[in-house]
Amino acid sequence: MFIGIQNEREWEKFCDLVLERPELASDERFDTNSRRVENHDALDEEIEGVFGGLSGEEAIERLEEAQIANARMRSVEDFLDHPQLQARDRWREVGSPSGPLQALIPPVTADGWESVMKPVPEIGQHTEAILEELGFESETISALRQA
Repeated sequence: MFIGIQNEREWEKFCDLVLERPELASDERFDTNSRRVENHDALDEEIEGVFGGLSGEEAIERLEEAQIANARMRSVEDFLDHPQLQARDRWREVGSPSGPLQALIPPVTADGWESVMKPVPEIGQHTEAILEELGFESETISALRQA
């Protein structure tokens, strides 16, 4: 778990509203950022003791209430199923040697312009063209293929 508190005001709110342990804000082991760094093992233990009993939703709710910037860490499945990707029409079907696949369009898009989403190439499909572009002679390319 990684938590980045930006200033002392956030630290106090974090202790009070998120951890529900306001006394930690003035604990001499944690009352300044440098002391929190020095005593990070003990601090991690305190934080994990609280967060271990919370669901992800509860932790986010507390961080939001304290107005501490946060982001949920998602699994690949959470990412792929995220409703914003569907709502923003970010998926396209592309061909592949194994059949059609769903692929995300590039992150930068513009109105009236569709991203080029070509099929996934076969293994080695473009090898010869790339080697020629790099200046290899056809005899060398043939020797590489045989090797």
